Amino acid sequence: MSKREDEVSQGHTSPDALASLLRELKETLDYSIILTPDSEGYSDSIKRWSDEVEKRAGVVVYVGSAQDIASTILLSRKHSISFAVAGGKHSSSGAASTDGGLVIDLAKMRKVEIDTSKKIAKVQGGCIWQDVDEAAANHGLAMVGGTVNHTGVGGLTLGGGYGWLSGRYGLTIDSLLQVQIVLGDGSINTASENENPDLFWAVRGAGHCFGVVSEFVFETHEQKNNIWSGQMIWPASTKLGGVIDFANDLLTKSDPDSAMVLGVTAPPFMTEPAVVATVFHNGSQGAAERVFKPLLDLQPLKNSAQERPYREMNGMMNHAVPYGGRKLSKGACFVPPLSADYVRSLIVDMQKLHQTVPGSRRSIVLFEYLHPEAWCKIPNDATAFANRGRHQNMMIGPFWDNAEDDQKIRLWATEIAKKAEMELERVKEEAGSPAWMEHIGEYGNYDGLLTNARRIFGSNFDKLRSLKIRYDPDNVFDKSHSLLSAREG
Repeated sequence: MSKREDEVSQGHTSPDALASLLRELKETLDYSIILTPDSEGYSDSIKRWSDEVEKRAGVVVYVGSAQDIASTILLSRKHSISFAVAGGKHSSSGAASTDGGLVIDLAKMRKVEIDTSKKIAKVQGGCIWQDVDEAAANHGLAMVGGTVNHTGVGGLTLGGGYGWLSGRYGLTIDSLLQVQIVLGDGSINTASENENPDLFWAVRGAGHCFGVVSEFVFETHEQKNNIWSGQMIWPASTKLGGVIDFANDLLTKSDPDSAMVLGVTAPPFMTEPAVVATVFHNGSQGAAERVFKPLLDLQPLKNSAQERPYREMNGMMNHAVPYGGRKLSKGACFVPPLSADYVRSLIVDMQKLHQTVPGSRRSIVLFEYLHPEAWCKIPNDATAFANRGRHQNMMIGPFWDNAEDDQKIRLWATEIAKKAEMELERVKEEAGSPAWMEHIGEYGNYDGLLTNARRIFGSNFDKLRSLKIRYDPDNVFDKSHSLLSAREG
């Protein structure tokens, strides 16, 4: 039985058990909103970023406090009803959904408090990055958030977190100071370097497997100046090589303040495949245009790059990955310099998909170019996140229209990921298999197909398993990457 099938089967429960749970929830919870399938607003409550993983929950609880989270967990366990936890609802693995079970939805917990004297931010567990970006910007501050601002803070952070400021400050978890987390036994705990440090180690990279974080405390970073950013597009047939050459060269410079994400796709306004670049420079337009001059000299068909407030940066890619429709993400890695011939072969694979799957022309494959020095300064075993290195992330992002193509799309994404792995092996062999390349796995936040946990957590897997046995021996949090099942061992 697959992980998805197992999750679905756990969600089904008897009407009597569900009725008893519902009655006790209403008697117990103080600050929460409880919805059932006949409630107003229920249909909206089960919507997800991808329609493919939308499931009809038996109960949705919009929790309002850590205590209500704890009570909901305990009551669900008492009645043997499976539950899932939803934040930004971006997961395309189905981890934030349940068929017939209960959803703990954090969407009503979206308060952000900025302490300017300490330069820290207290962020409730249901916040999306837009909430944080706006609150921090009001004080001339910023944080290492996601590249799409309707992503949940919790999901991104607990899996590691890359963003436009990663070149300067590292991963999102590298700025995480403390969490308040509700465990499977209903206890509400603080975890930091000084309090429950083992739990804090696990939370930074594998937090989804250990509990529900009701509050994050982050270090913030000064960001008073504007940034330069925008999107550019060219026909892939004539400009792909030049764009890739520039991107590869960008990472050879000691410039943590410049970054880009390169993508190949088939825009509706073009009759041929395109290469798209989202560009970023944490500085003035003049300075940025000097750095990006070779890219600008390629004369993009469209160019929206300009100076703007940083708070707008994490919304630049929102239009490409909106809520709704069938989509998933699958992660892979590459080691620069990226091969243009390899990317051309992926374009051919995408064109074949377009011919057989309706709605798939919106699909995209992304290659991130973020300067790695800041996150490489931290050892791989310093946190549960085990994928630090000079490699970069790929995101395979198919779109499609119809449920009957779900399995075909999953297989296609898996095949593209295997192709990426083969390319990575080729590069490793040519480089003489240096020691740092041994740690390259897969970024868990892009893994919409729930890859084997050992591939995600690598050399940290055994320690994570022992901590899972200590903090969640009953495997209450079982919807994400499995640390306890025999198939992951």
